[in-house]
Amino acid sequence: MRQHFSDFTHIEQHLDSLGLFHMDMGLDRMRRALSALGLVRPPFVTVQVLGTNGKGSTASFLASLCAAHGLRTGLYTSPHFVSPTERIRIDGRPWPQKSWPAQANKVMDAAPELTYFEFLTVLALLAFAEERVDVAILEAGLGGSHDATTAVSADVLCYTPIAMDHKDVLGGSLAAIATDKAGAIRSAAPVCSTFQFPQAARAIEAAAHAHKAPLIWAGAADASLELGLPGPHQKNNAGLALATWQMLAPMLGKDPLDAQAQKRGLAQAFIPGRLQYVPGTSAMPPFLLDGAHNPHGMAALIAALRQANTQPAAIVFSCLGDKDWQTAAAMLKKQAGDALIFVPPLDNPRAASAQDVARFFNAMPPVTAQAMPDAQDGPASAPADAPPLAQALAHAAAAARACPGCSGRPVLVTGSLYLLAEFFSLYPAYLSPQNANHPDATQGRKTP
Repeated sequence: MRQHFSDFTHIEQHLDSLGLFHMDMGLDRMRRALSALGLVRPPFVTVQVLGTNGKGSTASFLASLCAAHGLRTGLYTSPHFVSPTERIRIDGRPWPQKSWPAQANKVMDAAPELTYFEFLTVLALLAFAEERVDVAILEAGLGGSHDATTAVSADVLCYTPIAMDHKDVLGGSLAAIATDKAGAIRSAAPVCSTFQFPQAARAIEAAAHAHKAPLIWAGAADASLELGLPGPHQKNNAGLALATWQMLAPMLGKDPLDAQAQKRGLAQAFIPGRLQYVPGTSAMPPFLLDGAHNPHGMAALIAALRQANTQPAAIVFSCLGDKDWQTAAAMLKKQAGDALIFVPPLDNPRAASAQDVARFFNAMPPVTAQAMPDAQDGPASAPADAPPLAQALAHAAAAARACPGCSGRPVLVTGSLYLLAEFFSLYPAYLSPQNANHPDATQGRKTP
């Protein structure tokens, strides 16, 4: 085997050269790679998680349920915040950098032409095989028919809510997008789905019927269950994960009705950036981090804030220009009231202009939004050469301190997972489950 990579840094350089957003539709490259590596039918039970919103949360609940039943569990999610190691987890921990080169070299020998997401998908499957996991949960990236995870033989498919997203790639209507995502159903493997809009439900039902695949519709988790991820929308994600687990358990020799293990699994789930509460310090107020990046996600965030009867003391918002950010921003503005909104530019070629976003907010009274970096003198904690997000956070902290009656209320950081990636680059400690959400995080209570 040729040594393409001697260390993790070389792998990162290769990934950077591929381009994070480069796509080349089709599964031929994936099929060649999986065939060469003997992974078309992996040596572990596989679940594919598809949909638009809640994929990461549902996958995390499901992985936690598997772990709570004593199973060695692989979890593949995207995107990452700081390091690609976050995408490949074994028993809840990132696959260590030292393990990457040997398996990455195998991927390059088998298929040097893979795209960014394809490379990491194959690498994850090799990692899971090497680590001898019992079960792997694979979160789809984009769509279903041509997504890299669809090249793998799945034992169970799991559908979170399907909404308008990636219209330029998947189609301009909900029916077209749902049809693409339903295209991952290609065998009689059972399918579990949460509630869907009628067009999406019809697409899933048609695909399942065509392949004689059993289809189960999942309800919300029981309100009495404690969930590791806060927010009322997580009841649906947890209910979907639980229904999927009950289909999966017999395949793994586990009791699908072990209530105590299920309670542990749902309570211990963690994924950063989903209504994640960061306790305040002497220098900074508490933060509430949420990657709401489309209207569906923003509606879930607002519902969580209202359920907890809390208002952010200030807001930091940035977004990608190719999302439906105007609708999401209008929803947030209505909820925000007179809270100040700081808009730093994202270091991303797809980012919306901070000035455009601020103008959009300010077109709806009151005028509360400010694009960053600010030409005015900022807080002492934010030097003029600090990254725009650091400046925005410092401005938001100053606004929170100056706000009458805002003591203990969090600064909300939202609008894009890429904004959260920049936050976690500044504060990487909060990627750890040790800083997991408290169930009442949105109420601004400090965790012990």
